[in-house]
Amino acid sequence: MIAREWGGASAGGEKAVANHDEDSLTLAVNAACALPADALPVDAVYFATTTSPWAEKQGAATIAAVLGLPAATRTADFTDTLRAGTSALLAALDGIAGGARRVLVAAGDCRVGEPESGAEQSYGDAGAAVVVAAEPGLADVVATHSVADEFLGTWRTREQAFPRALPGGFEAKYGYTRVLGDAIRGLLAKAGVAPKELGRVVLPTPGPRAPQAIARALGLDARAQLQDGFWATLGDTGAAQPLVMLAAALERAAAGDLVLVAGYGDGADAILLRATGARCAAAASVSRQIETKRTLSSYGRYARFRKLLRTEATGSDAASSVVTWRDRASILPLHGGRCARCGVVQFPKGRACIECGDAAGLADVKLGRRGTVFTFTNDHLFDAPDSPVPHAVVDLDGGGRLYLQLTDCDPDAVRVDMPVELTFRRLHDAGGFHNYFWKARPAA
Repeated sequence: MIAREWGGASAGGEKAVANHDEDSLTLAVNAACALPADALPVDAVYFATTTSPWAEKQGAATIAAVLGLPAATRTADFTDTLRAGTSALLAALDGIAGGARRVLVAAGDCRVGEPESGAEQSYGDAGAAVVVAAEPGLADVVATHSVADEFLGTWRTREQAFPRALPGGFEAKYGYTRVLGDAIRGLLAKAGVAPKELGRVVLPTPGPRAPQAIARALGLDARAQLQDGFWATLGDTGAAQPLVMLAAALERAAAGDLVLVAGYGDGADAILLRATGARCAAAASVSRQIETKRTLSSYGRYARFRKLLRTEATGSDAASSVVTWRDRASILPLHGGRCARCGVVQFPKGRACIECGDAAGLADVKLGRRGTVFTFTNDHLFDAPDSPVPHAVVDLDGGGRLYLQLTDCDPDAVRVDMPVELTFRRLHDAGGFHNYFWKARPAA
């Protein structure tokens, strides 16, 4: 579709495109929310991305707030390099060695390729999350190794809207293959492991052929040992890519299998893991999530979603950072109130019960993340890149009724009693800042 728009050649396959109300932060948040309940709480939260929605504000603090973590949680962002995901993972391992019990690493990227370029076809959007813990889990760490290298391969300055790259195969030969090879050889030497002993190898995949050169240089069997990079189904997902691939590798790894995961950018990180054979209780596998998709019907819709079209600003700029701070408990972790007299759960949390009128106050309660549509309407007048916008009243499991926008769905497919799940999204931009809240989408 992209190639047809510009009259060029198609790279083939598909790429994942975040919805118009998603960004790198919401992708990371929703990946963290999909972790098993027993994976939280954590002592620290690290957010990895090259496309943070903020130029000067921490995304990790938002993730911690959405998850309802205590104020003593340590938070940090890892940005400005494609290996931010693996670098955050290494920092989490350092945190465990320093006494932390659990560290959450959540990565998300929404890189936009310049229109009519190869990057426009290859860049994809994704989020991933992993908890590094002191106790046994899906895999044990065997060894780590990093290489720092000042190489101008792919870059983007503060003044540039789109990433730039050296032309031809210069970076592949003198950057990617050389630096990743050095990092992986150093790791295997530390661990005393031969390449043929590796069960699965996770390599950054900026293109479908890129990992093949590394495999040949290291003596790997590309067909048997390389983990699918999902380039033909998701695209190059930036800082999130190694963690997405790692999740897929661990889903199928048998006990004792060695899994190597690497990240590339201004050097390289390499981490060797030994799978325990345990399985993650996450809601859906990577392959299942790839299969659950909506196809964009036109390049114009893609351009609107990625804000490639310049339009005049409309609507009100009425948003208050003070009100956002005051209502932060109800906005981010989505807390409501429960009446002590009649037990009715309600949102927003008021001073008196809306059911029995008791004015003794409401107890704070975290609202459920699944429910059913009570009633809905498709709004054709609402200003949004994807019109019409379904608005629904949702009855939540465990109590509470919310008025929410629906997303990731065909408006004609919305029905009363339709099962839905909540998803964290960017609601709108106003007041000079991003306003995040929850929406509902059809349950997986």
